[in-house]
Amino acid sequence: MLRLSVCVEMLFRECKFLERISKVAELGIPGFEFWGIADKDLAGIAKLRDELDLTLVGMVGTSQPLTDPNNMDAAIVELKQNIAIAQDIRCQSLIVTSGPQQPNVEPQVQHDTIVDILKAVAPSAETANITIVLEPLNTIVNHPGTYLSSSFEGYDIIREVGSSKVKLLFDIYHQQITEGNIIANITEHMELIGHFHLADVPGRREPGTGELNYANIFKAIADSDYQGYVGCEFSPSGTSVQALEYIKTLL
Repeated sequence: MLRLSVCVEMLFRECKFLERISKVAELGIPGFEFWGIADKDLAGIAKLRDELDLTLVGMVGTSQPLTDPNNMDAAIVELKQNIAIAQDIRCQSLIVTSGPQQPNVEPQVQHDTIVDILKAVAPSAETANITIVLEPLNTIVNHPGTYLSSSFEGYDIIREVGSSKVKLLFDIYHQQITEGNIIANITEHMELIGHFHLADVPGRREPGTGELNYANIFKAIADSDYQGYVGCEFSPSGTSVQALEYIKTLL
């Protein structure tokens, strides 16, 4: 059976932050994740995680763009710092996005800059046993101006970095908008994928509200060698409990 993770930035938003983590445990879901770390009580999160016997699956790894060749040093420094933080609080992965397209910089240069930054931090990730997951975002609905939207370019980047601790974060919602053909895409590239996010299309709400057949998608992932988590990152149409309980019936 697949293991779920809950993005507590988008679910249980009626609760205080640490209470959201407790809600995850109450539903019997094994993992949770969140976004930026600057405003978080990381020690409190780690303590509660241990008390509830949960897995801290992921958090955002950098606020720096990875596409700016003039900003590489800052991106590398921040990523290495956050790798150390992730290791300290036993967070399994760091989520990174490409950042914006850089004006007057050739796309190949931006591509190569992402590769060079990830190559530079890969040894630190390997030593710390932290996986960096690079997430393409859709530019049609939610993130206009972002450089990396294609999972296929993402796979190329992962191959070029060549580290077991640098993988793709395949967000099913984003890639349905950008590319479609979800099951064939993920099953053909599963060895390059380190984490999944889910939401239905359109609307970025829970499965069952849109066009995606999540029972079939979950089966395709479960039938593969994938050993990671599937992250619930959506805005529920009703309550968070109702949405998550329904997802559990699809596994």
